[in-house]
Amino acid sequence: ILLLNLLTHIINSSNYWKHIAANTQPRYGNPRIEGCHTEDIMDNQEPNNNQNNNRNNRNGQVIMTFILISLFALFIISFVSNKLTQQFNQEISYTDFLAKVEADEVESIKYTGSEIDITLKSKGTSVYKQTYYTGMVSDDELIPLLKKHNVEIYGYIPDNTSTWVYNILSFILPLVLLWVLLGFIMKRMGGGGGMMGVGKSNAKVYVEKSTGVTFKDVAGQDEAKESLQEVVDFLHNPKKYRDIGAKLPKGALLVGPPGTGKTLLAKAVAGEAKVPFFSLAGSDFVEMFVGVGASRVRDLFKEAQKQAPCIIFIDEIDAIGKSRDSRFGSGNDEREQTLNQLLAEMDGFDTSKGLLILAATNRPEVLDKALLRPGRFDRRIIVDRPDQKGRLETLKVHAKDVLMDETVDLDALALATAGLVGSDLANMINEAAINAVKHGRKYVNQSDLFEAFELVAVGGKEKKDRAMSEKEKHIVSYHEVGHAMVTALQKNTEPVQKITIVPRTMGALGYTLQTPEEEKFLDTKEELLAKITTFMGGRAAEDIVFHSVTSGAANDIEQATNIAKSMITRFGMSEKFGMMSLVTVESQYLDGRASMNCAEETAAEVDKEVLKVINSCYAEAVRLLTENREVLDKIADYLYEHETITGKEFMKIFRELKGLPEEDEKERKNNDIKADAKEDTQAEDQQTKQQDEQSGVTLEKGQHIDMTADDNHAKE
Repeated sequence: ILLLNLLTHIINSSNYWKHIAANTQPRYGNPRIEGCHTEDIMDNQEPNNNQNNNRNNRNGQVIMTFILISLFALFIISFVSNKLTQQFNQEISYTDFLAKVEADEVESIKYTGSEIDITLKSKGTSVYKQTYYTGMVSDDELIPLLKKHNVEIYGYIPDNTSTWVYNILSFILPLVLLWVLLGFIMKRMGGGGGMMGVGKSNAKVYVEKSTGVTFKDVAGQDEAKESLQEVVDFLHNPKKYRDIGAKLPKGALLVGPPGTGKTLLAKAVAGEAKVPFFSLAGSDFVEMFVGVGASRVRDLFKEAQKQAPCIIFIDEIDAIGKSRDSRFGSGNDEREQTLNQLLAEMDGFDTSKGLLILAATNRPEVLDKALLRPGRFDRRIIVDRPDQKGRLETLKVHAKDVLMDETVDLDALALATAGLVGSDLANMINEAAINAVKHGRKYVNQSDLFEAFELVAVGGKEKKDRAMSEKEKHIVSYHEVGHAMVTALQKNTEPVQKITIVPRTMGALGYTLQTPEEEKFLDTKEELLAKITTFMGGRAAEDIVFHSVTSGAANDIEQATNIAKSMITRFGMSEKFGMMSLVTVESQYLDGRASMNCAEETAAEVDKEVLKVINSCYAEAVRLLTENREVLDKIADYLYEHETITGKEFMKIFRELKGLPEEDEKERKNNDIKADAKEDTQAEDQQTKQQDEQSGVTLEKGQHIDMTADDNHAKE
């Protein structure tokens, strides 16, 4: 306790004198700056004084923590040592000692100055030897008695040095080992500075071209690259921007669905700018110790300012930038403290040094408003799912190092992969290459690519070892042909690409694959109703043929319900509710989850309208299949025998059974002319798209037509 009080006093005294020195240094250490007031100089030094005081306080707390741990460890060691001593070295009375000597049980004794240590003769093979001790008694008859019974006698030789060394080492060595062990654990858990390296930033630093990524490696995100290219040009040529009075944006927030290339874009910016690149995730700021996140933020910006111009990239910034509003699960003091420190640092650094912050998230709606305001993240760059042109460019980038034969048509693959992101396309090219090697080929062909597409986007690998019963196989055949028949019998539908009843590893017993004829960004009401009717075609075929229904239509019902609900609550396609918004989309870039923002009675009416739409489409599917029952039976039997048929085979059989003429050469030429016209107008479409973006208008599938780039304007 005295040692603890003494060390506490020393620490407090040290902090006191450091505080005095820190407060007096600006008064006498700074020369008077011409054109500035003395009060301004003092104000500018106050943050440094506060930082020094905080650092000193933290150091004092660290020392006090280890002193307390050391004292506790000493207490444990002493307690255990005493217990062990009491167990194997017991005290006996002098009378018992004499009795043991007379019974020839004593082997030797040793005088230690204050007591007699007694060692008995061994009677067994025990590892631990029991010893005894008794107090010193003035007895002249003891020595003759010991000699009579042949007891070895050891005298007392005082050795203060060895005793002190033994006592010191017995306590110091365990403390040193404990200190080293705690330091190792803290370093592994914290990974940096502060207390055993807890508070130091653990950001990865890529210097100049070591990122290995440039804008050439990023495809399908032309608008995002254009916005970031201006930042790169500023880092390369800051003078021409400063001459006109422009400033480097402090931050840019990359927003988009997972897998669209946000992290890749950030690395490309660093690779193009050829400046140091600090990369870390939002979760790297979070540890088990309170205050570690804020300390790492301070250390990160301190290191970045030393290496400016540079780029700081924080991936998944929503881990620390979540809104402090209670709606988004606030109440975490450690995260809020880290966010407050990040806000303060973003306000404090000088952009003229070329320090740029890039952050990425797919949950912009949960970020704190103070983090998104101009002056912190000045730009919000949307990295959305690529269109057909973007998918084609992405496929070319990932396929440049893959050997492919002349049958490969990346344009057809880009058209079929609507809705996929860059990571899906990269995975698809890789799976196609693996599939070609598996089949013993040296080149990737078109069948490998479409098989990889089915693996990535549809439902996993074919599960050929799953043996279905004959009845179930017939049901699945009619179910899938029902989808295809309803598609062929309607307008405003996408053509069938493939029909199969081979089970997949993702749980599907079969599927009907449809691919669009052209890229589309809007859906009409008629097209949406045709989609719902197509989804109902499988259940309708089961009901017509087997007069029973199965659980195989679960996914069809889910998809049809989602479309019908969106038509009524979001797209204004209900006669009853008109153009009234009834839901709010909460996770636009993740699952697109929507929450109802209407009364319970209105929600009940919405459910009735959804049921009405689905029942109407189901009745239409039943009517179409009933009128073409003979065609349904024959195509289902053909699919049952072959298990997999292509869209061309299906349409050929369908036309023959319906007595329709084959597609003649004139229609093929017209289609080719349409395709050429489409290619000729791509440049005009791109120019129109850019003009629309400049005016704040974008068209997105399934969203408001007048959605603007500014979410606040969109909400208004």
